[in-house]
Amino acid sequence: MKMIGLIGGMSFESSAVYYRQVNEAVRSRLGGLASAEVMMHSVNFEEIVALQKAERWDLAAKRLGDVAVGLEKAGAACVLICTNTMHLVADEVEARLGVPLINIIDETAQALKASGAKRPLLLATRYTMEHAFYAERMRRHGVDIMVPDADGRTATHAIIFEELCAGHVLASSRQRLTAIIEKAKADGADSVILGCTEICLILDPDALPLPGYDSTTIHAQAAIDFALEAARGIKAA
Repeated sequence: MKMIGLIGGMSFESSAVYYRQVNEAVRSRLGGLASAEVMMHSVNFEEIVALQKAERWDLAAKRLGDVAVGLEKAGAACVLICTNTMHLVADEVEARLGVPLINIIDETAQALKASGAKRPLLLATRYTMEHAFYAERMRRHGVDIMVPDADGRTATHAIIFEELCAGHVLASSRQRLTAIIEKAKADGADSVILGCTEICLILDPDALPLPGYDSTTIHAQAAIDFALEAARGIKAA
């Protein structure tokens, strides 16, 4: 089994989900008391949020790149940025690595394509919904995303940062997100991407008005596929 390197803390609420899921997946696949070979560098999210608000993506790329290089030097055979938003700087981080960076957008797009989904609604932070990086990378895979209207984007962003990242899961916010999905369904969406790693804390992808794709679970499973395939001598994609 190869070592998985996780860049976490953005927020620690979802990083805890990653840690649990990669270990549960290994135990499920290997049995007994098996668990994952994993290391995590959890950053101070307050510092990252300040860089996001200031649009200092260059400094954010350097910060996460330094962390990624540290994980590689410590023995990680692959690296994951455990947040969708910070994949805005994924190319810069990946360029500094000699090991694979498993990209959450690529993995989610492949899951969508495998099931035949072509027009997903993206629920995510404002940065992910409004910057071009996510939509453009999805288009490389032939997936054309939808995003909520301005009110829906504002509401979704607030739920993520003001509630979920702070550990608050409110029924009223679940109803608001479900209403946003219902509207997208009426407008032609055929699926929904839980495109923020905290959204799985409030929405069950199997209990939505549209088929749901949880990017956190998809990303974590991709890491385990890599680690276990490499362990068996199979070349990981």
